[in-house]
Amino acid sequence: QVQLVESGGGSVQAGGSLRLSCAASGYTSTNSRSMGWFRQAPGKEREGVAAIWPGGGMAYYADSVKGRFNISQDNAKNTLYLQMDSLKPEDTAMYYCAASNRFAWPMLSPTEYRYWGQGTQVTVSS
Repeated sequence: QVQLVESGGGSVQAGGSLRLSCAASGYTSTNSRSMGWFRQAPGKEREGVAAIWPGGGMAYYADSVKGRFNISQDNAKNTLYLQMDSLKPEDTAMYYCAASNRFAWPMLSPTEYRYWGQGTQVTVSS
């Protein structure tokens, strides 16, 4: 059973930084699946934020976070990270970690991902 557990969310002021972590366990390895970060704000659809190829190759970012967020993974620890800098109030949302069963394409499409964490809240105040 694949389990994904996010941590690292919190409340920060605009311009601040947070680092989210996602620990994967069960029948999974971050080295064999596409992994991604998604977010959902109240009243809005879930959207892809950043995703990374199996094994930590190419990374893809939503236009709204390019240059501010960085996705990475530690294959030895089966852990996915999202470094978020220069945070803006519009980044406020529940952030979810997700893993696919195969190479995901489009990388930022939520429907490509099979396993989801419970989410961690990020709140950015102005």
